[in-house]
Amino acid sequence: MAASSQRLASEIGARILGSGGTAADACVAMDAALHVTEPTSTGLGGDLFALYYDAATRTVSALDASGRAPAALTLDVLSSAPPLHDGRWVTVPGCCAGWADLAERHGSMPLGELL
Repeated sequence: MAASSQRLASEIGARILGSGGTAADACVAMDAALHVTEPTSTGLGGDLFALYYDAATRTVSALDASGRAPAALTLDVLSSAPPLHDGRWVTVPGCCAGWADLAERHGSMPLGELL
C-alpha cells in the first residue's frame, strides 16, 4: 500500500513496492512526484524528515535532512546581522540530500531509478 495526497504519486509508490522496492524507495519516489504534482505544498527548497521502521530488527531510525549552515558560520557572525536582512541566516535545503540518504540507508533501488 502507498498513500499520498495525489493519486499519481500514490500509484508511483505502489509501482515501486510492486517491483521489489522498499518502503523507503517508495517514499522517495512519491515525494519526488509530489514536487511535480503538488508544488505548492512541497518543494526542493525544503527539508526532509523521516522515521523508518525496520521490521527485521524491530528498530526505528530517524533521518533529519534539515538545511545545513556553512561550516565557517559562527554565532558571532550571525549576531552582527539581523535575520530579516542577511542571507547568511538561510540554511541550504536538505530535501535532495535526504532522498539520497534515505535511499542509501534503507532502499534497494538506485536513486536515479526512483527519480
